[in-house]
Amino acid sequence: MAWFKRVPKPIAPTEKASRIPEGIWVKCPDCGQALYKKDLDGNMQVCPKCGHHFRLGAADRLAMLFDGPWVEHDRGLASTDPLSFIDTKPYSQRLRTAQEATGLEDAIVCGTGTIDGIETEVAAMEYSFIGGSMGVVVGEKITRAIERGLQHRRPVVVVSCSGGARMMEGTLSLMQMAKVSAALARLDRAGLPYISVLTDPTTGGVTASFAMLGDLNIAEPKALIGFAGPRVIEQTIRQKLPEGFQRAEFLVEHGMVDMIVDRRKLKAAIADALRFMHTPA
Repeated sequence: MAWFKRVPKPIAPTEKASRIPEGIWVKCPDCGQALYKKDLDGNMQVCPKCGHHFRLGAADRLAMLFDGPWVEHDRGLASTDPLSFIDTKPYSQRLRTAQEATGLEDAIVCGTGTIDGIETEVAAMEYSFIGGSMGVVVGEKITRAIERGLQHRRPVVVVSCSGGARMMEGTLSLMQMAKVSAALARLDRAGLPYISVLTDPTTGGVTASFAMLGDLNIAEPKALIGFAGPRVIEQTIRQKLPEGFQRAEFLVEHGMVDMIVDRRKLKAAIADALRFMHTPA
């Protein structure tokens, strides 16, 4: 038996393993490229490799469209959970969670500012707040934005990003479809333009009302736009849907939207349309 026996020892690392901080890189879901987050932010959340449009928050959307400082309206409006709704958890709890996560009271931000010098009322929906769903507060804030447009003779732009009506508010949510549509009818009678911007996704009651009522309906590339989801439709009609069904490109080809505009050119396209359709007071 050997008088000497080597006892193996674990090799201690000479220095700490390098770690890449979270949030530095983002993987594009379309082309799979790893994108430097700062580059993505500087490109309006559009993949520089393939043009995939990442979702953009409501406040970032307004900052992108307006020339400079803008004034927010009705920030304090919040749902009161009118039906005391409970599914797997109380609606009031869902609201608090969304409010804490987003810093918003509900799924929309409304503001007044200038787009290439044209004073405009803009409302942008926030998908990260309960799927951008439309409840009483969303309907009320859009209606107030339209009424400000009427009062000051300004055009109105609404940027939709929503899963549709908010089921936790029941019929009260569905009533917003009629309320906003009626306000848009008053705007139309006053000869003021309304531009609807449809982003990914725009579905349900939002599509069935104000999102499709624009004097000009603009979609972002590859945006999912429709009422019911593709699986629901296929199960109902028992047929396979065409390739790309409910995507912006399919809809513009079939006359459901007027044009598709890359986000990086969206402000210029809206400004051109407003100059054509609107004569400032």
